[in-house]
Amino acid sequence: MHRDHGSGLLAAAQKGAEPMVTAQDVRAVALSLPRTEEHLIYDHIKFRVGKIVYVAITPDETIVGFAFPREERPALIAAEPDRFFVHRPSDARFNWIDTHMAMITPAEMREFVIDAWRMVVPKRLAAAHLDQPPALGPGDDAAGARPARTSQLARTARPARTSTRPARAGRP
Repeated sequence: MHRDHGSGLLAAAQKGAEPMVTAQDVRAVALSLPRTEEHLIYDHIKFRVGKIVYVAITPDETIVGFAFPREERPALIAAEPDRFFVHRPSDARFNWIDTHMAMITPAEMREFVIDAWRMVVPKRLAAAHLDQPPALGPGDDAAGARPARTSQLARTARPARTSTRPARAGRP
């Protein structure tokens, strides 16, 4: 079931429209993003935020994988099967897609890396870094601010009840 995704690589490289993307190009974009760390795991170069990997490069530096919405993956693969695929069958269960580095432009790579990073960081961090207003979430007002939260004590504290019963005789 493994298909050869290398067909068309030479043709893509010979187009000469834009230079081929390198691991250094990917590294430059990824490390410019807040909270990103680079790790070498089983000879794969991986960029992650915390423990979540959002970009990985194969040891031979020919294939790069990105975090990518699983729901959108089949459409992208169907539209351009020579460019996009899932390299390892085990990655199919994740929000992930792969491509040959020779088949994407530097602009496309930058967009994929930034979009992948946005999937793994808090929305406000992504918005602050990219100078965009954050998307409104549940409970946000039109200005994007969440309503002030009250403390747990304030939510549970209740005013003292006043009794309508008369005081019993004999009690001070």
